[in-house]
Amino acid sequence: MDERFMLRALELASLGRGQVSPNPMVGCVITHASGSAEPRIIGEGWHQRYGDWHAEVNAVRSVRPDDRHLLPEATVYVTLEPCSHWGKTPPCADLLIESRVKRVICCNDDPNPLVSGQGFAKLRETGISVETGLLAEQGRRLNARFFTFFERRRPYIVLKWAETADGFIAGEQGRQVKISGEFAHRLVHRWRSEEPAIMVGTNTARLDNPRLNVRLWPLQAGPSLSSQNPIRIVLDSQLLLDHSLHLFDGSQPTIVYHRVAGKTDSSLPNVTYSFIPENTGSPLMHVLDDLYQRKIQSVLVEGGTRLLTSFIEAGLWDEMRVFRSQTMLGGGIVAPRVRGRVSSRETIGQDELTTYLNE
Repeated sequence: MDERFMLRALELASLGRGQVSPNPMVGCVITHASGSAEPRIIGEGWHQRYGDWHAEVNAVRSVRPDDRHLLPEATVYVTLEPCSHWGKTPPCADLLIESRVKRVICCNDDPNPLVSGQGFAKLRETGISVETGLLAEQGRRLNARFFTFFERRRPYIVLKWAETADGFIAGEQGRQVKISGEFAHRLVHRWRSEEPAIMVGTNTARLDNPRLNVRLWPLQAGPSLSSQNPIRIVLDSQLLLDHSLHLFDGSQPTIVYHRVAGKTDSSLPNVTYSFIPENTGSPLMHVLDDLYQRKIQSVLVEGGTRLLTSFIEAGLWDEMRVFRSQTMLGGGIVAPRVRGRVSSRETIGQDELTTYLNE
């Protein structure tokens, strides 16, 4: 019974995908059982948008006036430890205490040092029963970006590419060729709307001239939710890219990482230059550390084989999403070598999409 309600809370939490970062996705379900009857849901909610009310607040507010007297006998299922500090909203642990709920069941402890067990401690101090670890693996997977950011102190890295049936990612000399179909293209734009940042290398920026926006994904994803273009990141070590490229059109924030001493500012609107020092042991790790300092929790890497392979060989990736088409190219730039455990495989239009996890 507990698992059924927690699965519902996880389902609700996922509705906040792409809308709540850098906060985690959180869902909450409140139940009450009368006598020997099975528990029924009297309230539910999720964190819908960064800066707005958290899941617990929305769940408590959803309880009908006729049912509010049931809260002192209610069980609260929440996917992540209730916050114990003031941020953009008041502490959720305090709200549950004020509501005098009887029992709180949770998937995961919050790795954020501002919470990190303090929410549970607050609840227990007032006599509320707290149980943790229910469907913990599902909870961690849902908020893999949030946990990676705090535990590994770097963004969660998603590598994405499309390759032909004979294993090529581009034509000769990197010539752009159409590999995946329209359904795959639209799905990629949805993915862009779900991550705070997207990265490419010099060659991809120069040869493909990508916009790296979400124009193929509806700007209106629901009654109150809208898509947002990610921060564009480009690795251009010698600053060779022409400013006429879409990356420099000022339409969305863009960070350029380079190794040209003395170049620290930009006359271009919405473009930031970030210098990689020569004595840096790993330029890629330096970039990820800088993104961590900028509080960017995840990055979708859409670069070419060279950039993708650099992440793979360094082990600095968490997820691969690989489209394989039925197209035969016969020659060109060889696609990166996949690694990791197959997490899922599905058909998207005429393409096969396989997701791998780095374990």
